[in-house]
Amino acid sequence: MVNGSTVSWSGTLAGNQIVTIKYKAQIGDQVVTGTQLCITSAGTVGGSPAGSVVACLTVNCPALGTGVIPDAKSPASDQKAGSVLFYNIYSSDAANYNAQNTRISITNTHPVLRATVHLFFVDGVSCTAADQYLCLTPNQTYTFLASDIDPGTTGYLVAVAVDDRGCPIDFNYLIGDEYVKFSSGHAANLGAEAISALAGGLPLCDGNSTTATLNFDGVSYNGVPRVLAVDNIPAKGDGNDTMLVLNRFGGNLSAGGLTLGTIFGLLYDDVEQGYSFNITGGCQLRNSLSNSFPRTAPRFESAIPPGRTGWMKLYSLSENGMFGAVINLNKNSNAQSGAFNQGHNLHKLTLTQAATLIIPVFPPRC
Repeated sequence: MVNGSTVSWSGTLAGNQIVTIKYKAQIGDQVVTGTQLCITSAGTVGGSPAGSVVACLTVNCPALGTGVIPDAKSPASDQKAGSVLFYNIYSSDAANYNAQNTRISITNTHPVLRATVHLFFVDGVSCTAADQYLCLTPNQTYTFLASDIDPGTTGYLVAVAVDDRGCPIDFNYLIGDEYVKFSSGHAANLGAEAISALAGGLPLCDGNSTTATLNFDGVSYNGVPRVLAVDNIPAKGDGNDTMLVLNRFGGNLSAGGLTLGTIFGLLYDDVEQGYSFNITGGCQLRNSLSNSFPRTAPRFESAIPPGRTGWMKLYSLSENGMFGAVINLNKNSNAQSGAFNQGHNLHKLTLTQAATLIIPVFPPRC
């Protein structure tokens, strides 16, 4: 019998037989260096008195730095480290890599342990996934161009920490970053959204597994966003072209990502008036905010006229996980003090604990 704190066995042994019990104990995410951890092993034979042995160890993992380690149970964010990273958008134009490309970085912040990372490049149109392993030494950053790995594709990227069999592991030491530029002129530096693995909840996976299911249920991994918000949408009439990117999170990456389906939204002007709309997307939706997208009554440019701003709320009517980003382009930024370029990941208003991700399992070549 196995539970969160006990491993036990009972049975009948013949003379000279031996019982060997093997198990792994996972240390909690918030256990700090210098903490003493003990395991008590006890046994009885027949009706004899119980005998026990206590074995202890002192945690000696090197600290990542001064201060307290962030709680692994904190929600998915681009401001923490995790075991799964989600990059909202990558793109490269096969006809002109100089104009449209993405520089992607991933860092192993652990000072002693190496990291093996399974990368999944999901095509935003077909939802198909291409994968590659990346092996990082302690404290290593690896940077590459989308045009070198997946040329001519626009989509999103998922990175999963795995062991030497390809099974997902608790390794909350990965951070990431990307700089994406489009031939339209849109460009932004976006942090990778980090999702933590939670102690004691990883999926069952061994050398015989061909796939592993990652549950983002608050037990195995953090929950992921269900309701997203776009803050401070500038007026198109002031020369702004705001690109919205939405991604469905989940699916079987042996076959392909899931689709967004129908998304319900509310566009608010700066006097709190809301206008509802719905949009439909595949595994990735990418479009500029305008009178034709999303279709509201009155239209977008009437709801947010020149000199004004607004905001937007987006969610699925099902328990679907989503991530997203916005990238603003204003070609007057060099001539007008109130004109700006850049972008950011979308704000997360609520979470779902129903999202799952299935990944193929096979040994990495590291």
